[in-house]
Amino acid sequence: MAHVERLTVYPVKALDGMDCDSVSIRPGGTLAHDREFAMFDADGDVVNGKRTDRVHDTDTSYDTGTGTLSVTTDGDSVSFELRDADDRARAAEWLSAFFDVDLTVERDETLGYVDRREMGPSVISTATLETVASWFDDVTVEGLRRRLRANVEIGGVPAFWEDRFVGTDAPAFRAGGVRFEGVTPCGRCVVPQRDPDTGRKTPEFRERFIERRRETFPEWADRDAFDHFYTLMLIARVPEGDRGTDLAVGDLVEVVSTDET
Repeated sequence: MAHVERLTVYPVKALDGMDCDSVSIRPGGTLAHDREFAMFDADGDVVNGKRTDRVHDTDTSYDTGTGTLSVTTDGDSVSFELRDADDRARAAEWLSAFFDVDLTVERDETLGYVDRREMGPSVISTATLETVASWFDDVTVEGLRRRLRANVEIGGVPAFWEDRFVGTDAPAFRAGGVRFEGVTPCGRCVVPQRDPDTGRKTPEFRERFIERRRETFPEWADRDAFDHFYTLMLIARVPEGDRGTDLAVGDLVEVVSTDET
């Protein structure tokens, strides 16, 4: 039976994620705490994994109750209360030295610093992760989760289930009390090519991925909705009427037509 298998948010953009038993939908349509904070350089450009592989040299955790970010690198640990402006400035100073970039740490509680700010949560199926991981000798399912950084993982469905929700006459789906409408497939960047622990590139990752993605592209997907085969994961939208609703692991999932509410 289709259900929500896992919910993951990334409190600081580019740093580690955290799994949640339940999470609310923000007024902006994203998951609470997801990309609530982000690092920006002096030109206003985001500092993330696309820009530097130094993100792989950190092990981070976040406490949603206190707003505390804990960072471990080379055996040393430091913590910052990111909801406090002064401590956020202290975090920025430490991170500036670590990334060798003069940066600030900014906060957005309403929407978060997601890449596509007019859209919402990212969605993938467990079967998709299992299938794609099997294409590579040294890639595990958990490692692929960390490479792809999806918010909502759906269990009990076939691989590439999420591909059906974009294109002409695509349906939507409902998880618990939350409706998800597909917006676009997620074109991938350099980050999924790297081992999340070491930062080293998996040899020929992109080439093999594209070849196998082409071979296994599902019959239920609208090919015209995909610009290329280096895509994986759905970027969805939550309608305004469903924002403020809670989403939980175990919630049942059903496909609904575009005109159903």
